[in-house]
Amino acid sequence: MFGPSRDGLPDAIEHLARAHRRHHPGASLDALRRAYDVAEQAHRGQMRKSGDPYITHPVAVTLILAQLGAGTTTLVASLLHDTVEDTDVTLEQVRRDFGEEVGHLVDGVTKLEKVDYGAAAESETFRKMLVAAGSDVRVLSIKLADRVHNMRTLGVMRPEKQKRIALVTRDVLIMLAERLGVQAVKTELEDLVFAILHPEEHARAARLVQEHGRMPDPLQPVAAAVSETLREAGIEATVRVRPRHLLSVHRASVRRGGLGPCDFGRLLIVVDEDADCYAALGELHTCFSPVVSEFKDFVAAPKFNLYQSLHTAVADREGRVAEVLVRSRRMHRVAEAGVIALGDPHRTVAEQPGPAGDDAERADPTRPGWLSRLLEWQAQAPDPDTFWAELRDDLRRTREITVFAEQPGLGALQLPSGAGCVDAAYARHGEDAHRCVGARVNGRLVTLGTVLRDGDTVRLLLAPEGASEPSGDWLDSAVTPAARIAIRRELAARRERTRQAVSPGAAVGGLPAGRPQGPPAARRPRPEHAVEIRDGHGGTPRLARCCTPIPPDTVTGFVVRGGTVAVHRADCPVAAGMAEGGRPAVAVAWRSSSSGCRVTLRAEALGRPRLLADLTDALADEGAAVVHADVEPPRQHRVRHTYTLVLPDATGLPRLMRAMRGVPGVYDVSRPLPAGAGRA
Repeated sequence: MFGPSRDGLPDAIEHLARAHRRHHPGASLDALRRAYDVAEQAHRGQMRKSGDPYITHPVAVTLILAQLGAGTTTLVASLLHDTVEDTDVTLEQVRRDFGEEVGHLVDGVTKLEKVDYGAAAESETFRKMLVAAGSDVRVLSIKLADRVHNMRTLGVMRPEKQKRIALVTRDVLIMLAERLGVQAVKTELEDLVFAILHPEEHARAARLVQEHGRMPDPLQPVAAAVSETLREAGIEATVRVRPRHLLSVHRASVRRGGLGPCDFGRLLIVVDEDADCYAALGELHTCFSPVVSEFKDFVAAPKFNLYQSLHTAVADREGRVAEVLVRSRRMHRVAEAGVIALGDPHRTVAEQPGPAGDDAERADPTRPGWLSRLLEWQAQAPDPDTFWAELRDDLRRTREITVFAEQPGLGALQLPSGAGCVDAAYARHGEDAHRCVGARVNGRLVTLGTVLRDGDTVRLLLAPEGASEPSGDWLDSAVTPAARIAIRRELAARRERTRQAVSPGAAVGGLPAGRPQGPPAARRPRPEHAVEIRDGHGGTPRLARCCTPIPPDTVTGFVVRGGTVAVHRADCPVAAGMAEGGRPAVAVAWRSSSSGCRVTLRAEALGRPRLLADLTDALADEGAAVVHADVEPPRQHRVRHTYTLVLPDATGLPRLMRAMRGVPGVYDVSRPLPAGAGRA
């Protein structure tokens, strides 16, 4: 089909080889030639909807990757990426002729058959691809380049199919490109999607750029002045105007209510070494007027997707304000190509960027933390619709935070921005987080719905096994799929247990129908059966939460709605209100003094640092599980902490109260009573 070049390569991939050699001068081209021969023969006779021979697609995809600096193994897999899916070539042949790595990459991007998976084929294909990327992120690099070329040629498709593909590209592929740091791919995909989903806004942005291009660019003289300033300071640098892409123009126009002459681009300064970034920044802020509010340092604190640059804005003597990016050559390569610029996980010395023969060990671009989390939660989402919905929602969160454990020996947690204590609990403890009853953040007791910030120190408080379970309210604050999936699964299991408990004729868990099953509440050590009714009343006793009676409190009971007998402490104002209202009392008594119990304790103390930490440590040491806690604002250096606790044995209450009183600063511990009469 194509003749050979002077290097023995087919003419069809000569340009591809040149792009590859620019990044990898010492790379062997033999594998590329063999991969092209196999792909060209396998796809021979196949045509794309555009009318072009099909082989033009894998070649174009591979060229995109070569221009970004991908290694030989990635390029070989890219040339072959559609052979197993669309031709008679088998995965076994690919592995035999090109090795396990290439086989793994080709398998990772091969779509699942709709005949086997039906409507779930697309979501399950993405799941398969992401699982494969867990051991080799190059799978995602090939998929992104494949989508770029498909989007470039999408115009031959029906409008409805164009829109469907554009939506998936927007919701998943662009987000993956952002997370992998491949900005060159991300920006092109954004503009291609923008044209399909918002054609009027796209056309308007294109007109703005066209009109701007008819006039001299005011940023050019600013760039020249900056270049001269850095040259005089002895800083080797390349300075150029970097135009905004169309979606960026549209967003800036909407955000600013219009664009000025200097708003259609930014200055990009590329220096030789990382340290030169700060030297260049110093010259800029000395010789020009800096806009302080625009300064951001992503060199000292890189974004989670590897991005590093200094961001600033300066004004020249003419009053022209220019946004400026400052980065080293290495940073620029990574900013454009992300993980692709870091190389192949198993690359050879000859494939290293730079001169051939550089000493190099295995240079794994690592498995990003977000990908590790994704791989964990996807295994818990067998339903394709759940996986697809959670994937798109998860990928929208393009920033991460790091939180640290208060306890020594526990590592840091990386979480998406917006995550709270519930998310941290499931990230740290898995399904044991069902027992989470509270958290301390930076030493202060907070609710589980509290949103965490970067750098927070967190201690998660867990109840004993079976003493607590997740609330439906947790779904309102959980943002990570791992937390949401686990919570929904537990809530569904609880509903099923309830259904089975009220349907005695149903077979449960493989047991014979009619086998008695305990209600969900039996999982908690609640003392509902620690009290007996003495006067023959047929109701079920329930300990009132207003006064939390425990043995050996003197108790009395009153019948409430549903026939339940609410058991109160005899001195409870709620009980007194019922008696005054004419409700007859029911005689009740404790069965035993050694049952588990729920109790509310109030600690009065002088405010001091670490008081909360010391009190909760005292509770934990005595085996008390915190069900609820409330810390009132300090008043005249005095603070009040109120805890609702579950104790395994009521006889341990005096010891617990002594332990709390022994905490420095605590001058009283009591069992509070409600302020007045009310409902049981």
